[in-house]
Amino acid sequence: MVAGHDDPNQSNSPSEHRFPDDARTTRSHAGESIEDRRNWPGIILAAVGIVMVGLTLTAAGYGFAGWAVIAGIAGVICLIAGGLIVVAEHRRIKAEEGVPLREPRGH
Repeated sequence: MVAGHDDPNQSNSPSEHRFPDDARTTRSHAGESIEDRRNWPGIILAAVGIVMVGLTLTAAGYGFAGWAVIAGIAGVICLIAGGLIVVAEHRRIKAEEGVPLREPRGH
């Protein structure tokens, strides 16, 4: 059962914040990437990498081969670095829980 806004059993004290929030979700890691601020650099790098891939395609389409190569290399580096940061942080959280990285529960 989901705790309501005026539920006396639900504490709103910041000192009692628990992750994951079992009171409002049945999934073990719902919102992990947003809740855990250590994932944000990886998510931002992945987004920049996607934009860079778009810039690569645009530069290549207009015939700017040099800029296409530069944007392509930067895009690949951003995508790989962002993915590695997110996986490393996910691995850290799983290690704290004592479960393997590919644990099928939750996600």
